[in-house]
Amino acid sequence: MELNLTKPIVFFDLETTGTNVTHDRIVEISIIKVMPDGQEIEKTRRVNPEIPIPAEATAIHHITNEDVANEPTFRQIAKSLAELFADSDIAGFNSNRFDVPLLLEEFHRAGVTLDLSRTRFIDVQTIFHKKEQRTLSAAYKFYCGSNLEDAHSANADTRATYEVLKAQLDRYNDLPNDMKALSEYSTYSNMVDFAGRLIYDDQRREVINFGKYKGHLAEEVLKTDTGYYGWIMQGDFPQNTKDCFAVVMLRVKKSSNK
Repeated sequence: MELNLTKPIVFFDLETTGTNVTHDRIVEISIIKVMPDGQEIEKTRRVNPEIPIPAEATAIHHITNEDVANEPTFRQIAKSLAELFADSDIAGFNSNRFDVPLLLEEFHRAGVTLDLSRTRFIDVQTIFHKKEQRTLSAAYKFYCGSNLEDAHSANADTRATYEVLKAQLDRYNDLPNDMKALSEYSTYSNMVDFAGRLIYDDQRREVINFGKYKGHLAEEVLKTDTGYYGWIMQGDFPQNTKDCFAVVMLRVKKSSNK
């Protein structure tokens, strides 16, 4: 089933130096941008991470330090990448928890702003896990009927994710071919930030979802514990999490000035 699109959607996958969202770097990014008329723009780009690629990471994606030594840094390609993502929805496999947050960290380090305020995020892994509880290779075999060649190649994984989502729409009659509804379905909870440090309650208020203030309203905590916001801003949290706390803090300051 072809996707029912009202605006472009970008499928993407990253190969990285590791799994730490705040510290690891991209070594390869692959993008398939699907337009509402079905046209596809496909790009794959290796990136010099400016830090060594650990052997355990190379063992997975087979990209070595020598392979990326003469490739551009993320900072050099950030603006052109941002243009590809602009005004589009975003889809990936485990993208909400890993690829999107890590990509945003890279954009932040490069000093490039990517406005995702109107973006809908479709995580194909979440749909798969809710339906079948498998991995990407198994998902491709299950839905598409063939083995996934070159798994952990960014381009192969990106293409597979795109094909799996279309096959999921064919298989499940109750799965809506609508990006807004798919975005809602492929989110496990009402997360404010991608890391799930803040979640919405049933009144759409931000609630802290970790640590000593877990379950407390973020606004109330920021009003009463003056050092907590500084701890968040200086801590080892993804930039997206810090930005979400900053939005709450701005609201607290505005209300206190009334």
